Amino acid sequence: MEVQRNQNYRYCDSCEQCDYEIEYADHSSSMGVLARDDMHILDANGEKAKFSFTFGCAYDQQGQLLASPAKTDGILGLSNSKVSLPSQLESQGIISNVIGHCIKREAKGGGYMFLGDDYVPQWGMTWVPRQSGLTNFYISKASKINYGGKQISGQKGNAVPVIFDTGSSYTYFPDEAYGKLTAYLQSMSNNFIQDVSDLTMPICLRADFPIRSFKDVKQFFEPLTLQFVKKWWTMSKSFTIQPEGYLVISDKGNVCLGVLNGTEVHDGSTVILGDISLRGKLVVYDNTQQKIGWVQSECTKPQKSTGFAFFV
Repeated sequence: MEVQRNQNYRYCDSCEQCDYEIEYADHSSSMGVLARDDMHILDANGEKAKFSFTFGCAYDQQGQLLASPAKTDGILGLSNSKVSLPSQLESQGIISNVIGHCIKREAKGGGYMFLGDDYVPQWGMTWVPRQSGLTNFYISKASKINYGGKQISGQKGNAVPVIFDTGSSYTYFPDEAYGKLTAYLQSMSNNFIQDVSDLTMPICLRADFPIRSFKDVKQFFEPLTLQFVKKWWTMSKSFTIQPEGYLVISDKGNVCLGVLNGTEVHDGSTVILGDISLRGKLVVYDNTQQKIGWVQSECTKPQKSTGFAFFV
């Protein structure tokens, strides 16, 4: 996520107003003006710090941002561009250019976000390289996608770009993977049938028994696994999405697929890991070492007691 593409954010033609316009990976967009203010923060040791920062104040949101349960009017850039919040903090010597977030599995469960590397676990993290030269998004590459033990995407030597993007509400798969995944789900005729009257998502399944929570249906669905590109000197690395990370329970009590076809927002050749699939994991973006990492977490609190943390 970033506030605006113009890196020279300290200058504007009128010297009165600087505008921004951004687009997220799922083609949601935000327009507004940039503002400068002082931020007062309190670190975990109780010490206060003050710094000047630039942020976006939005007046026009489009796309999935409108579907958010809360208004999204303030934009704090979190990419590695010069105008992003972590880059601004780094330039003032406050933190290293590292950010992390942990969103609880429950849709309204909260979580936390931190800036700097003080809360990055020393052990247990899975790391993959971030593609260099791509400052707008956090991108790595996967060699294949599996649904349970079935491979639904990826030919030998043909890696798939993967964008980690909490600005996208849902996850998007390449056309091939989406087609195979929906085919598997629609073939579950023993317990589920498609309910075309439920418009919550493109694919919603009605069960022959009452559904009260994910616990009632989790055993019928397989996890999704993204296998990241393996180098000869490294072990295999995977990102596993449990059913609650790609399914939605609708108001009608149906199970809906929270994965959409990537052709709706781009050419259909890229995976976008949206908010729904990043829950239950601590995800870290290290802009200093150009890598992305994750580990399973309950997302109740940071694991260390030093550094700066912003809770949501």
